[in-house]
Amino acid sequence: MERSGARVDWLIVGLGNPGAEYARTRHNVGFMVAEQLIARWELPKPKTKYRGLLSEGRVGSPGVDLTRVAVLQPQTYMNEAGRSVGPARCAVGPEDLDHVLVVHDEIDIRFGEIRVRIGGGLAGHNGLKSIRTGLGSTEFGRVRVGVDRPPTTDPDRVAAYVLGRFSEPKADVEDLVERAADAVERVLRDGYP
Repeated sequence: MERSGARVDWLIVGLGNPGAEYARTRHNVGFMVAEQLIARWELPKPKTKYRGLLSEGRVGSPGVDLTRVAVLQPQTYMNEAGRSVGPARCAVGPEDLDHVLVVHDEIDIRFGEIRVRIGGGLAGHNGLKSIRTGLGSTEFGRVRVGVDRPPTTDPDRVAAYVLGRFSEPKADVEDLVERAADAVERVLRDGYP
């Protein structure tokens, strides 16, 4: 992959929480997808920038228009992700807000389902609320990765569930991450559904 050096066409944001205690949890599925994309696209090792880990490069086939991308994993806690996403977008781009694509966990979607959209409600997701503040709008793209909801509405138990590790088989989680990365690639290639 080539290093870009110019403003990017797409900013892909994988949401999660920093630290080993949060690795491989439902809330960190966005980080898992970001890591998958960096490996798949053979992007350089992420560097610490804009309160996050950022990797930039070009993806596509040689001889074809190469898409300039940046993959960001905010290293703020999820609830402050906008403090990383806003500055990163200002510094590296993209111009169009719909070319900021946020990958995040979604408890209101059944495990294994992936949905893509632009804008819309925030469904109480504090990471998305912070990004709205950081970008000044909700009109950014989203890849919503279904992690399911626990059988309770108790906020403490819901928080413990999303901050907990996946109970599904490892192969199912890996498949979910692969398919979410595929969804990101489809948006970059074909646009939003």
